[in-house]
Amino acid sequence: MTTADPSALDAAEAARAALVEQVGAEVVGEHLDASPEEEGVVTHRFASREAGYPDWVWAVTVARAPGTDRVTIDEIVMLPGENAIIAPVWVPWRERIQPGDLSPGDLLPTDEDDPRLVPAYLAGDLDEWERAVVEELGLGRSRVLSLEGRELAAQRWYEGDQGPDSPMAQSAPGRCEGCGFLVRLAGPLSETFGVCANEFANDDGRVVTFNHGCGAHSEAQLRKKQLPPPLPDHVFDSLSVDDFEQF
Repeated sequence: MTTADPSALDAAEAARAALVEQVGAEVVGEHLDASPEEEGVVTHRFASREAGYPDWVWAVTVARAPGTDRVTIDEIVMLPGENAIIAPVWVPWRERIQPGDLSPGDLLPTDEDDPRLVPAYLAGDLDEWERAVVEELGLGRSRVLSLEGRELAAQRWYEGDQGPDSPMAQSAPGRCEGCGFLVRLAGPLSETFGVCANEFANDDGRVVTFNHGCGAHSEAQLRKKQLPPPLPDHVFDSLSVDDFEQF
């Protein structure tokens, strides 16, 4: 534990004078506390009255060199208090992007070593010459989903709103695998996923799991108590000739 130097600890007025000289008396409040940093070094904290910086404090660090009686000023900074408004922790732009953030004209390039993609016809990476050959010969896409990319997509879709655990699926009368509006996919993902083609369903045009479901299932039927009540008999029959109309 660091022992506070008495001379540095009692230097609140010297710290205030240096602070006022630096920032002006109108933004310096009362002395809050003093805490030792290391031997001979103490930081004095003052309340800040700077507009736009509520709950921030002025920190003035003073020091006394061994063998001297004079206290010197090391640094003056403004620091956030416990309730101060501060900027959030910086997050790289690629980690900040969320589904739906892209607007027309925006670009989201993929890295050359993106683990979700692999070369379409080579085991290794494509160099510039190999890419030119792919484009020249029209061999199709230069990269396709890797096994890791497919697994990430499958997990994301399965755990999303179009998976089996969503509230919509839990209350559905039937599963998508038995729905006539399900369009099956091709490739490895076809064993678990399809695309909904019911224009009245919430999932129209979206990838759904076979064990997903909704109330727009092609075989959904109303229960008897949910059917509309039958219409009453007509008071006057206008479709057939009765005895009254014969006269």
